[in-house]
This record gives sequence, structure tokens and C-alpha cells, in this order.
Amino acid sequence: MEKQTAGREQLGEFAPQFAALNDDVLFGEVWSREAELSARDRSLITCASLLTQGVPQLEAHFKIARQNGVTKTEIVELITHLAFYTGWPKAWSAFTLAKKTFNE
Repeated sequence: MEKQTAGREQLGEFAPQFAALNDDVLFGEVWSREAELSARDRSLITCASLLTQGVPQLEAHFKIARQNGVTKTEIVELITHLAFYTGWPKAWSAFTLAKKTFNE
């Protein structure tokens, strides 16, 4: 996974400590622990969590998931499965984002 800089780019001047934690700790240290859990599996878990919360970061993480080898079929199954646990409207919204990301 390439070095994450979104925190510094979007919040660096406004919230520098948060930006550093985002880029260096979360995406630097935690996501790099591939001996414990692969980036692909972390992407599936992260997308599932974000879908259940209905937050806008899901779109960016669908793109990361695709880069980490998660397939369209797997994302479709993840959303379909979670629709019954998190709600139909959240699943519908997630499908809109997934379709955009995985059809590029």
C-alpha cells in the first residue's frame, strides 16, 4: 500500500496531530501489519464497518479495497450480506458507490 497522505493534505494545517495520527499511525503502522492481517482483509473489514455506519469515507475505502485486490463480486456479496444487518437504505447507498468504483 502506498504511503497515505490524505490526512496531511486535507487537515494538515487545521488539525496537524490528527493528520499525523491518520497518516502515520492508522495507515502507516496499523495497515502495514500484514503478518497479522492482510491489506485485502483489512479492506473488507473496514468497508464492512464503514457501510454499517453510513459514512462518506466508504467511497475512498472502496477504492483502497480495489487496489488491495478485493473483487467486485466480493464487494457485492459484502453489501448484500450486510443489508440484512445494517439496513436496506445503507446497502442501497453503498451499491451506488461500489458500482461507481468497481465499474471504472
